[in-house]
Amino acid sequence: MVVAGVLHFIFPRGYARTVPSWLPNPAALVYVSGVAEVAGGVGLLVAPVARAAAWGLVALFVAVFPANVNMAVNKIGFTARPPSPWILWPRLPLQAALIYWAWLYTR
Repeated sequence: MVVAGVLHFIFPRGYARTVPSWLPNPAALVYVSGVAEVAGGVGLLVAPVARAAAWGLVALFVAVFPANVNMAVNKIGFTARPPSPWILWPRLPLQAALIYWAWLYTR
C-alpha cells in the first residue's frame, strides 16, 4: 500500500487521467488518495491503529472504484496510449478483492 501511495506522487498525471470527469480537481484527489494509501499502509503496521487504518483502506478502495470503472468503460490508462481491455476490466474484481483483504484486517 505504501508503494502504491507513493506512486501517486511520482506519476500524478497518469492517476489524474483516471479520475471521472464529474469529480472536481483530479490532481488534488490523486494527492489525497496517495496520502491515504501511504497512511493506511503504514497504519496496518502499527498495532494500536491497525484496525482504524484497515477501515480507512476499505473506504479508500470504495472511493476509488469509480476511477477503475472510468478506466474500463472509457479505455483510459495512465498514459495517452489506451491499454488493452484485458488489463482494465480485471481491475474491477481486483478492487473487490482489495476491499475484502482490507476488511479482514478490521476483525
